[in-house]
Amino acid sequence: MSVLERSHWLAWREVAGIGPVLLHRIRQTFGDLILAWDADAVALQAVEGIGSQRAQKIVIERRSLKPELILEQYQQYNPHFWTPTDVGYPALLREIPDAPIVLHYRGNPELLDNPKSRPGIGIVGTRKPGKYGITWTERYSKVLAEHDFTILSGLAEGIDTIAHEACLNANGKTIAVLGNGVDQVYPLCNRKLYDRIAEKGLLLSEYPAGTRPDRNHFPARNRIVAGLSRAVLVMEAGMKSGALITAGQANEYGREVYALAGNLDSDQMQGCIHLISQGAQILPRPETFLEMMEILPTTIAPVIDHSYLETRLISLQSTLDKPLFLIVETIVKLGNNAPIDLVIETMGLSTAEVSSGLLQLELLDVVIQGPGMRYAIV
Repeated sequence: MSVLERSHWLAWREVAGIGPVLLHRIRQTFGDLILAWDADAVALQAVEGIGSQRAQKIVIERRSLKPELILEQYQQYNPHFWTPTDVGYPALLREIPDAPIVLHYRGNPELLDNPKSRPGIGIVGTRKPGKYGITWTERYSKVLAEHDFTILSGLAEGIDTIAHEACLNANGKTIAVLGNGVDQVYPLCNRKLYDRIAEKGLLLSEYPAGTRPDRNHFPARNRIVAGLSRAVLVMEAGMKSGALITAGQANEYGREVYALAGNLDSDQMQGCIHLISQGAQILPRPETFLEMMEILPTTIAPVIDHSYLETRLISLQSTLDKPLFLIVETIVKLGNNAPIDLVIETMGLSTAEVSSGLLQLELLDVVIQGPGMRYAIV
């Protein structure tokens, strides 16, 4: 990727109100962030989510931003990072609608796309696990590491720490996604673990160097764990645990979600029980889980042929009733791998109306439903 394009990812990131979802829409609309940078207020309004006032503010704010200078200054303190069109950017993250604009790393980046490694498995849970959760987290991390799966977690106290340590003790590969800069250690009690991962694993963060921990960063951090994982295992979690956020995001992204079944009287297991009641799979013994991983299809980022989709839409517009065509059009606008909840929200229709329309489209072989109730044109 050209230095110019890389600089524009960073420059757009500096514009107030431009987050990952909106920036990906801008790029999809214009096909190129460099072209979008020169777009006037009228042209910017073609992007979903940008109205007249926001477009005017963007145009005004851009005048004081110099992309090449921003990149030059940024690299002084952040020498190792990817933007979504860099070669090293994780393929699995490219498929999620809120993929990080910038992903900083420290350690061994080959862990992300090493063809000799099996897909990543996210292991998450409470910061205060009991003996039951500790035992099964250690066992799962060890067995998965021994079978070349990469363990992903968030370096937090509790289940995260146990998963990382058990993986490293088994000479496995582990990735920690942080809610602060990759140069910051949090929590401080994990200083030695941080150093071990920096040496033998990989540390990732969407936050630049010097960013201190912030409770508001952790839900965003969790989506990266979910996006990079083929499956997410919730080992022990209460109803207010951030692990439930990770599980929800994994489901939206079409990943498999498993929860450890446990004592009904334990407050620390109520989150797992809730997930199972909502459709998460009960986590079996590790040996059975390995067999299931062998038969499950590997999650890969879809390759979208935009020229084909445009041609297909023109064809469908003349053959489908308008309500059905609008659903198809919405799916394409959302990236042709759209979760049903996002389709419903975008269209402003009832769940029943969208579900009925999707069922008709499936029967017509127009769309297909994938994992996590995500829909794409056949």
